[in-house]
Amino acid sequence: MNNSRAAIEVRDLRVDRGGREVLRGLTFDVPTGQVTGLLGPSGCGKTTLMRALVGVQSNVVGGIQILGEPAGSRSLRRRIGYVTQAPSVYRDLTVRQNLQFFATVLSAGRDAIERAIEYVDLGDHADVMVGRLSGGQSSRASLAVALLGSPDVLVLDEPTVGLDPVLRRDLWALFHRLAESDVTVLVSSHVMDEADRCERLLLLREGLLLADDTPAALRERTSSADIEGAFLALVEKAEVAR
Repeated sequence: MNNSRAAIEVRDLRVDRGGREVLRGLTFDVPTGQVTGLLGPSGCGKTTLMRALVGVQSNVVGGIQILGEPAGSRSLRRRIGYVTQAPSVYRDLTVRQNLQFFATVLSAGRDAIERAIEYVDLGDHADVMVGRLSGGQSSRASLAVALLGSPDVLVLDEPTVGLDPVLRRDLWALFHRLAESDVTVLVSSHVMDEADRCERLLLLREGLLLADDTPAALRERTSSADIEGAFLALVEKAEVAR
């Protein structure tokens, strides 16, 4: 952690959707300049939590501070990069044209466009229509857009889904390079084998936070060989406590 204050501070966060409490009293901090993983099965509330953090989720109760400001504040719009599960780029434009459009919105220069293309390894596809890209390439194009404004916080919803092992490795290496430059990276995944690529983990199940710790500490605490085993042990403990 490179800053004494957490980049993200969440206190008693609750979200109700359709009469069902999707997030149930979450409290945690995300350190500045680290890669923090948000792990849990599909439907556990990861996407709802991320939407709440970037200020686009409705029916939010509780406190969320991002970089010392309330979530959703106008002042945060250029300081947070958000990548959704679905590609957030225009299919009828090339990768470069998409970046040029969003760069105009963010007042980012040409250097930022070329840097973003290089970051996500789309140099060979920069002038290809997004609609002709694979799902993984489209996801990387969305990530390039999120990187345009040199954000202080990156919120990434399942960014490695559909990518081959080499690209997954390269993206995680990028996340850590960004963290080394004091960017706070929050990455969600339902794939437990990605847990050890994170410096800290938030384990979520059924809208509840089961754990907030380092991968090594979670394995030691549950006497488990891997994070999947630790997760299952924590689930069993929570069910016994009910």
